[in-house]
Amino acid sequence: MAFDLTSSATYLSSLLARGFARSFQERAASLGFSPGQYPILVALWAEDGLTQRQLVDRLDIEQATMANTLTRMERDGLVERRPHPSDKRAQLLFLTDRARAMQEEAEQAARAAEDAMFSGFRRFERELVLEYMRWLVENARKLEEDPQTLPGPISERKQIPV
Repeated sequence: MAFDLTSSATYLSSLLARGFARSFQERAASLGFSPGQYPILVALWAEDGLTQRQLVDRLDIEQATMANTLTRMERDGLVERRPHPSDKRAQLLFLTDRARAMQEEAEQAARAAEDAMFSGFRRFERELVLEYMRWLVENARKLEEDPQTLPGPISERKQIPV
C-alpha cells in the first residue's frame, strides 16, 4: 500500500506553512518587508532595543538565520544597530521610523492573510486549530530537547479526572 501524503502531518504542515507565507507575501511586500521579517518586527514593536541574542531566544529562530535577516532589515531601512551600553560585544536593535510607521498596516496585512487561510472556518474551529497547532509546537520543542519526554499514545496516558 502506498504512503498517503494527505495523512502525513509533516507533509501537511509544510504545505500549510507555505500557504500562509504565500498568503502574507504579497501583502507584506507592498509594505516593504518579507514574511520572515514579521516576527522580528512584532518583537521590536513590543520592546524596541533588544539584542540579537534576545530575539533568537524569544522567537526560536536559528542564530545564522537571525543574523542574515537582520542584515537585510538593516539594509532595507527597517532596523538600526546601536552599541550596547554595558556589553561591547553586543548591539541593540531598534526599529527605524519607517518600521514603526508600518505597524498598523503590517498587523492588518497579517490578519488578512490569516483570515484568507481560515476562510470558511467558524470562530471555534479556528481557535481549536490554533490550540492544536500550539500543542504540536510545544511537543516539537520537547522532542527537540529530549525525544523521551513525550507521552505514548493516548491509550497509554494517565487519565486526568475532570
